[in-house]
Amino acid sequence: MRRVEIGIRLNDRQPVFGDAHARLDWHTGLMTQPFRLSFVCTGNICRSPMADVIFRALAERAGASDRFEVMSSGTHGYHIGEGADPRTAAALAAAGYDGNRHQASQLSETEVRDFDLLIALDRGHEQILLRRGVTPDRIALLTEFDPEQPKDPDVFDPYYSDEQAFVRVLAQIERSCAVLLTRLTEQIERPAQ
Repeated sequence: MRRVEIGIRLNDRQPVFGDAHARLDWHTGLMTQPFRLSFVCTGNICRSPMADVIFRALAERAGASDRFEVMSSGTHGYHIGEGADPRTAAALAAAGYDGNRHQASQLSETEVRDFDLLIALDRGHEQILLRRGVTPDRIALLTEFDPEQPKDPDVFDPYYSDEQAFVRVLAQIERSCAVLLTRLTEQIERPAQ
């Protein structure tokens, strides 16, 4: 079994691994199917849709969109079927992203069981993922990929804030997703040793 290592966690924590062995070509050591990644926040209308939209766009710009299956979900079903918060959509549009097609969903058993990596937007989400049975090696906090290494490991929830909070959150998510994409792409393309 080969694990795809995607980076070292900050704050002296263990390396993050995504278990992608089932889709590995044993002759070349390369992935044969997309790496499955889900961003998880509370209601799936603010932070996780931003991360989903941004990661997809960055992967597309890098010519790597075919290597990833990306989605987002909420730990709670408060907004199932709704679009992104209008402030999320506005912040994304101002930064050149299209978040208008998003529909909120709740974390599924398929994600818990089958996805290679679940990215929690805060420690509360991380704890819920662990309680749902996701193994720790398939969970990472998004801030672990933030090159600015914030002291707060949680991406701020802008839901009860103004539009400027959404802009600040988008900037943090964007720089974190850029590093995440780089690390994942490097590991997925690295032949097995």
